Amino acid sequence: MEIPKALIDRVTRRLDVAGEDVALALPGVFLFRSFEVTELRPELYEPVICLVLQGQKETTFDGTTFTLSVGQSLLVSHNVPVLAQVTSATRAEPYVSIVLTIDVPLLRSLYDEVGEVLSAQPSSRSVALHPADPRVVDCLDRYIALAEDPVEARVLTPLIRRELHFRLLMAPHGGMLRELLRHDSHASHISRAIARIRRDFKAQLAVADLAREVGMSASSFHKHFREITSNTPLQYQKELRLIEARRMLTGGGHSVTSVAYEVGYGSPNQFSREYTRRFGVSPRAHLT
Repeated sequence: MEIPKALIDRVTRRLDVAGEDVALALPGVFLFRSFEVTELRPELYEPVICLVLQGQKETTFDGTTFTLSVGQSLLVSHNVPVLAQVTSATRAEPYVSIVLTIDVPLLRSLYDEVGEVLSAQPSSRSVALHPADPRVVDCLDRYIALAEDPVEARVLTPLIRRELHFRLLMAPHGGMLRELLRHDSHASHISRAIARIRRDFKAQLAVADLAREVGMSASSFHKHFREITSNTPLQYQKELRLIEARRMLTGGGHSVTSVAYEVGYGSPNQFSREYTRRFGVSPRAHLT
């Protein structure tokens, strides 16, 4: 769909004032801008909706590359590792996007109103791309506008956030969000497991214990964990460790050995091997 010029102008003004990417004084909304193409890099996506206003970006998940062009929205239901790259951006026409973090408890609070009329689709995926629903775009526009009026923000923020989550549930690519409405669904079980791994990603992972903790058999847990994250639980933990290690190394102030131990490796040599295998360069190449 065509993005309203008023929305692009509103977001651009906020970015110009901030001088960089900005988190607005509203729950869960972030504005991003890049004046140049970026390198392909691994990232951990949280549950979000990303709407592209200008430029282009590519995100690869589970062997599928999604091209996010103007008017396209990427919906992510779980914390998943991806590869991402801004592929079209210039000083005159930068890449600009809106990212809204999905509040899963707020999402589930809608169950009594919509649970009976929504159903998951067999092809539902944790990362899905679709042309943006004009109603979602309008809602995002009204939400961002609240940042310009503190009184309106205090009164209307909860109402518009609730509407946004309802619109995402109703979206054509919101099938996995609909699954998350039910506490007893596989999507919900895996969401809880992911939260546990993220919280304790440095510790040794006992997969069988984690499966029992979220109420699943070991075989069902492995199957659905891989379907949702494209990784086994142990691979997922390794991704978290290596992405965090890369962040620490490129941020400066750390040695390779200290980072290895900090992210949970018992052997710096093993860390270096797995880091090199994952990123194509040794950890020393990312030291700053």
